[in-house]
Amino acid sequence: MGKPRIAVVGAGKVGSALALLLSRQGYPVAGIASRSLLSARRVADELSVPATVRPGEVTAGADVVFITTPDRVISRVAREIADGGGFLPGQVVFHTSGAHSAEEVGAARSCGALAASLHPLQSFADVGMAMENLPGSYFALEGDPGALPLAEQIVKDLGGRSFSIDASDKALYHAAACIASNCLVSLIHLATGLYGRFGLSREEAFKALFPLIRGTIRNISQVGPAPALTGPVSRGDGPTLAGHLDVLKEVGPLELDLYRKLSLYTVRVALEKGSISPAQAQDLESIFKPLDKFETRGGMARGEFLKTLACSSAP
Repeated sequence: MGKPRIAVVGAGKVGSALALLLSRQGYPVAGIASRSLLSARRVADELSVPATVRPGEVTAGADVVFITTPDRVISRVAREIADGGGFLPGQVVFHTSGAHSAEEVGAARSCGALAASLHPLQSFADVGMAMENLPGSYFALEGDPGALPLAEQIVKDLGGRSFSIDASDKALYHAAACIASNCLVSLIHLATGLYGRFGLSREEAFKALFPLIRGTIRNISQVGPAPALTGPVSRGDGPTLAGHLDVLKEVGPLELDLYRKLSLYTVRVALEKGSISPAQAQDLESIFKPLDKFETRGGMARGEFLKTLACSSAP
Protein backbone atom coordinates (compact mmCIF):
# COMPACT_ATOMS: atom_id res chain seq x y z
CA MET A 1 0.00 0.00 0.00
CA GLY A 2 1.40 3.41 -0.98
CA LYS A 3 2.01 6.38 1.25
CA PRO A 4 -0.87 8.85 1.71
CA ARG A 5 -0.96 11.97 -0.43
CA ILE A 6 -0.17 15.15 1.51
CA ALA A 7 -0.92 18.84 1.14
CA VAL A 8 0.81 21.61 3.07
CA VAL A 9 -0.86 24.89 3.95
CA GLY A 10 1.75 27.39 5.09
CA ALA A 11 5.12 27.46 3.34
CA GLY A 12 7.24 28.60 6.26
CA LYS A 13 10.21 26.78 7.74
CA VAL A 14 8.33 23.83 9.22
CA GLY A 15 5.83 23.37 6.40
CA SER A 16 8.50 23.56 3.72
CA ALA A 17 10.75 21.12 5.54
CA LEU A 18 7.90 18.64 6.07
CA ALA A 19 6.90 18.75 2.41
CA LEU A 20 10.47 18.21 1.20
CA LEU A 21 11.37 15.50 3.73
CA LEU A 22 8.14 13.53 3.35
CA SER A 23 8.40 13.71 -0.42
CA ARG A 24 11.82 12.09 -0.14
CA GLN A 25 10.22 9.34 1.95
CA GLY A 26 7.73 8.51 -0.79
CA TYR A 27 4.75 10.65 0.22
CA PRO A 28 3.11 12.13 -2.91
CA VAL A 29 2.53 15.88 -2.54
CA ALA A 30 -0.77 17.27 -3.83
CA GLY A 31 0.42 20.84 -3.60
CA ILE A 32 1.59 23.74 -1.46
CA ALA A 33 -0.60 26.65 -0.36
CA SER A 34 0.56 29.83 1.33
CA ARG A 35 -0.54 33.41 1.83
CA SER A 36 2.39 34.36 -0.41
CA LEU A 37 2.41 32.67 -3.80
CA LEU A 38 6.17 33.27 -4.02
CA SER A 39 6.71 31.33 -0.78
CA ALA A 40 4.51 28.48 -1.98
CA ARG A 41 6.33 28.33 -5.31
CA ARG A 42 9.77 28.04 -3.68
CA VAL A 43 8.80 24.62 -2.36
CA ALA A 44 6.28 23.59 -5.01
CA ASP A 45 8.70 24.21 -7.89
CA GLU A 46 11.30 22.01 -6.23
CA LEU A 47 8.73 19.23 -5.96
CA SER A 48 7.06 19.94 -9.32
CA VAL A 49 3.62 20.30 -7.70
CA PRO A 50 0.97 23.05 -7.77
CA ALA A 51 1.37 26.23 -5.73
CA THR A 52 -1.59 28.39 -4.73
CA VAL A 53 -2.87 31.04 -2.35
CA ARG A 54 -6.22 29.17 -2.13
CA PRO A 55 -5.66 26.20 0.21
CA GLY A 56 -8.79 24.32 -0.82
CA GLU A 57 -7.33 23.82 -4.29
CA VAL A 58 -4.68 21.47 -2.89
CA THR A 59 -6.28 20.10 0.27
CA ALA A 60 -9.15 18.54 -1.67
CA GLY A 61 -6.69 16.28 -3.47
CA ALA A 62 -4.88 15.04 -0.35
CA ASP A 63 -5.28 12.28 2.21
CA VAL A 64 -3.32 14.21 4.83
CA VAL A 65 -3.31 17.99 5.31
CA PHE A 66 -0.66 19.83 7.31
CA ILE A 67 -1.64 23.34 8.41
CA THR A 68 1.70 24.92 9.29
CA THR A 69 0.68 28.56 9.46
CA PRO A 70 1.49 30.84 12.43
CA ASP A 71 -0.41 29.76 15.54
CA ARG A 72 -2.64 32.84 15.60
CA VAL A 73 -4.32 31.96 12.27
CA ILE A 74 -4.51 28.14 12.38
CA SER A 75 -8.14 28.08 13.49
CA ARG A 76 -9.21 30.71 10.98
CA VAL A 77 -7.46 28.97 8.09
CA ALA A 78 -9.00 25.62 9.04
CA ARG A 79 -12.47 27.18 9.20
CA GLU A 80 -12.04 28.86 5.80
CA ILE A 81 -10.97 25.56 4.22
CA ALA A 82 -13.89 23.72 5.79
CA ASP A 83 -16.39 26.37 4.71
CA GLY A 84 -15.04 26.14 1.17
CA GLY A 85 -15.37 22.35 1.02
CA GLY A 86 -11.62 21.81 1.09
CA PHE A 87 -11.71 19.00 3.66
CA LEU A 88 -13.10 15.58 2.84
CA PRO A 89 -14.35 12.58 4.83
CA GLY A 90 -11.53 10.25 5.83
CA GLN A 91 -8.80 12.89 5.68
CA VAL A 92 -6.46 13.55 8.57
CA VAL A 93 -5.74 17.22 9.28
CA PHE A 94 -2.70 18.07 11.39
CA HIS A 95 -1.40 21.33 12.73
CA THR A 96 2.16 21.68 14.04
CA SER A 97 1.71 24.11 16.94
CA GLY A 98 3.24 23.17 20.26
CA ALA A 99 1.01 25.44 22.31
CA HIS A 100 -2.45 24.57 20.98
CA SER A 101 -4.59 21.46 20.92
CA ALA A 102 -6.07 19.66 17.92
CA GLU A 103 -9.20 21.75 18.45
CA GLU A 104 -7.48 24.47 16.40
CA VAL A 105 -8.24 22.39 13.29
CA GLY A 106 -11.46 21.03 14.73
CA ALA A 107 -13.42 22.60 11.86
CA ALA A 108 -12.20 19.70 9.73
CA ARG A 109 -14.37 17.34 11.78
CA SER A 110 -17.51 18.95 10.39
CA CYS A 111 -16.42 17.61 6.99
CA GLY A 112 -15.79 14.08 8.27
CA ALA A 113 -12.02 14.49 8.67
CA LEU A 114 -9.93 13.69 11.75
CA ALA A 115 -8.08 16.44 13.64
CA ALA A 116 -4.74 16.15 15.42
CA SER A 117 -1.60 18.07 16.33
CA LEU A 118 1.91 16.90 15.46
CA HIS A 119 4.56 19.15 17.01
CA PRO A 120 8.29 18.71 16.40
CA LEU A 121 10.19 19.35 19.63
CA GLN A 122 12.89 21.24 17.79
CA SER A 123 13.91 24.77 16.80
CA PHE A 124 14.40 25.89 13.21
CA ALA A 125 16.47 28.86 12.09
CA ASP A 126 15.66 28.29 8.40
CA VAL A 127 14.35 25.59 6.05
CA GLY A 128 17.77 24.00 5.63
CA MET A 129 18.28 23.74 9.38
CA ALA A 130 14.74 22.43 9.80
CA MET A 131 15.44 19.62 7.35
CA GLU A 132 18.68 18.85 9.14
CA ASN A 133 17.21 18.95 12.66
CA LEU A 134 13.89 17.13 12.18
CA PRO A 135 15.35 13.62 11.80
CA GLY A 136 16.12 12.34 15.28
CA SER A 137 13.76 14.82 16.95
CA TYR A 138 10.88 13.95 19.25
CA PHE A 139 7.32 14.85 18.26
CA ALA A 140 4.38 15.42 20.61
CA LEU A 141 1.12 13.96 19.27
CA GLU A 142 -2.40 14.83 20.39
CA GLY A 143 -5.87 14.63 18.90
CA ASP A 144 -8.44 12.20 17.56
CA PRO A 145 -7.40 8.62 18.41
CA GLY A 146 -7.98 7.50 14.83
CA ALA A 147 -5.35 9.96 13.59
CA LEU A 148 -2.56 8.98 15.96
CA PRO A 149 -1.36 5.74 14.26
CA LEU A 150 -0.81 7.71 11.05
CA ALA A 151 0.97 10.44 13.02
CA GLU A 152 3.27 7.84 14.54
CA GLN A 153 4.07 6.43 11.09
CA ILE A 154 4.82 9.89 9.69
CA VAL A 155 7.18 10.61 12.58
CA LYS A 156 8.89 7.26 12.07
CA ASP A 157 9.33 8.01 8.36
CA LEU A 158 10.87 11.37 9.30
CA GLY A 159 13.42 9.52 11.44
CA GLY A 160 11.93 10.86 14.65
CA ARG A 161 10.35 9.53 17.83
CA SER A 162 6.94 10.36 19.21
CA PHE A 163 4.94 10.49 22.42
CA SER A 164 1.29 11.32 23.04
CA ILE A 165 -0.03 13.96 25.44
CA ASP A 166 -3.46 15.19 26.49
CA ALA A 167 -4.87 18.42 25.14
CA SER A 168 -4.91 19.86 28.67
CA ASP A 169 -1.13 19.42 28.90
CA LYS A 170 -0.20 21.30 25.72
CA ALA A 171 0.44 24.67 27.41
CA LEU A 172 2.72 23.15 30.06
CA TYR A 173 4.49 21.04 27.43
CA HIS A 174 5.13 24.12 25.32
CA ALA A 175 6.25 26.24 28.28
CA ALA A 176 8.88 23.63 29.15
CA ALA A 177 10.08 23.56 25.55
CA CYS A 178 10.39 27.35 25.52
CA ILE A 179 12.43 27.27 28.73
CA ALA A 180 14.81 24.70 27.25
CA SER A 181 15.21 26.49 23.93
CA ASN A 182 14.15 30.14 23.89
CA CYS A 183 15.29 30.94 27.41
CA LEU A 184 18.63 29.27 26.69
CA VAL A 185 19.11 31.73 23.83
CA SER A 186 18.27 34.62 26.17
CA LEU A 187 20.70 33.40 28.83
CA ILE A 188 23.53 33.16 26.31
CA HIS A 189 22.61 36.63 25.04
CA LEU A 190 22.80 37.92 28.62
CA ALA A 191 26.16 36.24 29.29
CA THR A 192 27.76 37.51 26.09
CA GLY A 193 26.48 41.00 26.84
CA LEU A 194 28.09 40.97 30.29
CA TYR A 195 31.45 40.18 28.69
CA GLY A 196 31.03 43.38 26.69
CA ARG A 197 31.39 45.32 29.93
CA PHE A 198 35.09 44.51 29.96
CA GLY A 199 35.71 45.03 26.26
CA LEU A 200 34.76 41.90 24.33
CA SER A 201 32.37 42.14 21.41
CA ARG A 202 29.33 39.87 21.55
CA GLU A 203 30.88 37.74 18.81
CA GLU A 204 34.17 37.41 20.72
CA ALA A 205 32.28 36.65 23.92
CA PHE A 206 30.30 33.89 22.24
CA LYS A 207 33.45 32.32 20.83
CA ALA A 208 34.95 32.36 24.33
CA LEU A 209 31.85 30.95 26.03
CA PHE A 210 30.79 28.41 23.42
CA PRO A 211 33.24 25.66 24.45
CA LEU A 212 31.86 25.98 28.00
CA ILE A 213 28.27 25.82 26.71
CA ARG A 214 29.06 22.84 24.49
CA GLY A 215 30.87 21.06 27.31
CA THR A 216 27.94 21.63 29.67
CA ILE A 217 25.46 20.23 27.14
CA ARG A 218 27.73 17.23 26.61
CA ASN A 219 27.90 16.62 30.37
CA ILE A 220 24.12 16.82 30.65
CA SER A 221 23.70 14.36 27.79
CA GLN A 222 26.01 11.89 29.51
CA VAL A 223 24.93 12.06 33.17
CA GLY A 224 21.68 14.09 33.30
CA PRO A 225 20.92 17.65 34.48
CA ALA A 226 21.43 17.47 38.24
CA PRO A 227 24.66 15.38 38.21
CA ALA A 228 26.08 17.73 35.56
CA LEU A 229 25.79 20.79 37.81
CA THR A 230 29.09 22.48 38.67
CA GLY A 231 30.05 25.92 39.96
CA PRO A 232 29.73 27.91 43.18
CA VAL A 233 26.15 26.91 44.03
CA SER A 234 27.07 23.25 43.64
CA ARG A 235 30.02 23.85 45.99
CA GLY A 236 28.07 25.96 48.48
CA ASP A 237 30.46 28.87 47.88
CA GLY A 238 28.49 31.73 49.43
CA PRO A 239 31.14 34.48 49.35
CA THR A 240 31.69 34.04 45.60
CA LEU A 241 27.96 34.21 44.94
CA ALA A 242 27.55 37.30 47.12
CA GLY A 243 30.26 38.92 45.03
CA HIS A 244 28.31 38.12 41.88
CA LEU A 245 25.28 39.94 43.29
CA ASP A 246 27.36 42.98 44.16
CA VAL A 247 28.64 43.42 40.60
CA LEU A 248 25.28 42.61 38.98
CA LYS A 249 23.68 45.46 40.94
CA GLU A 250 25.78 47.74 38.75
CA VAL A 251 24.43 46.08 35.59
CA GLY A 252 20.71 46.50 36.22
CA PRO A 253 17.75 45.35 38.32
CA LEU A 254 16.42 42.90 35.72
CA GLU A 255 19.76 41.14 35.38
CA LEU A 256 20.21 41.04 39.16
CA ASP A 257 16.72 39.65 39.73
CA LEU A 258 17.14 37.05 37.00
CA TYR A 259 20.43 35.85 38.49
CA ARG A 260 18.87 35.61 41.95
CA LYS A 261 15.88 33.59 40.79
CA LEU A 262 17.94 31.24 38.62
CA SER A 263 20.37 30.72 41.48
CA LEU A 264 17.54 29.97 43.92
CA TYR A 265 16.37 27.26 41.54
CA THR A 266 19.96 26.06 41.15
CA VAL A 267 20.08 25.53 44.93
CA ARG A 268 17.31 22.95 44.46
CA VAL A 269 19.33 21.25 41.74
CA ALA A 270 22.41 21.13 43.98
CA LEU A 271 20.33 19.56 46.74
CA GLU A 272 19.08 16.94 44.30
CA LYS A 273 22.67 16.29 43.24
CA GLY A 274 23.66 15.93 46.89
CA SER A 275 26.59 18.30 46.62
CA ILE A 276 25.29 20.62 49.37
CA SER A 277 23.51 19.93 52.65
CA PRO A 278 20.12 21.36 53.64
CA ALA A 279 21.92 23.76 55.98
CA GLN A 280 24.15 24.97 53.14
CA ALA A 281 21.09 25.36 50.94
CA GLN A 282 19.46 27.56 53.56
CA ASP A 283 22.58 29.72 53.75
CA LEU A 284 22.63 30.14 49.97
CA GLU A 285 18.94 30.99 49.86
CA SER A 286 19.56 33.78 52.38
CA ILE A 287 22.08 35.25 49.95
CA PHE A 288 19.76 35.13 46.94
CA LYS A 289 16.55 36.33 48.54
CA PRO A 290 16.30 40.14 48.21
CA LEU A 291 17.05 42.18 51.34
CA ASP A 292 14.83 45.03 50.08
CA LYS A 293 15.73 48.15 52.08
CA PHE A 294 18.51 46.24 53.80
CA GLU A 295 20.21 45.59 50.44
CA THR A 296 22.95 47.79 51.80
CA ARG A 297 23.47 48.77 55.41
CA GLY A 298 25.18 52.06 56.06
CA GLY A 299 26.86 51.84 52.64
CA MET A 300 28.07 48.31 53.36
CA ALA A 301 27.95 46.00 50.34
CA ARG A 302 25.70 42.98 50.59
CA GLY A 303 28.56 40.48 50.71
CA GLU A 304 30.28 42.35 53.54
CA PHE A 305 26.98 42.70 55.43
CA LEU A 306 26.40 38.93 55.23
CA LYS A 307 29.90 38.26 56.50
CA THR A 308 29.37 40.68 59.41
CA LEU A 309 26.01 39.09 60.16
CA ALA A 310 27.59 35.65 60.24
CA CYS A 311 30.36 36.80 62.58
CA SER A 312 27.93 38.53 64.95
CA SER A 313 25.89 35.35 65.30
CA ALA A 314 28.90 33.10 65.90
CA PRO A 315 29.30 31.71 69.47
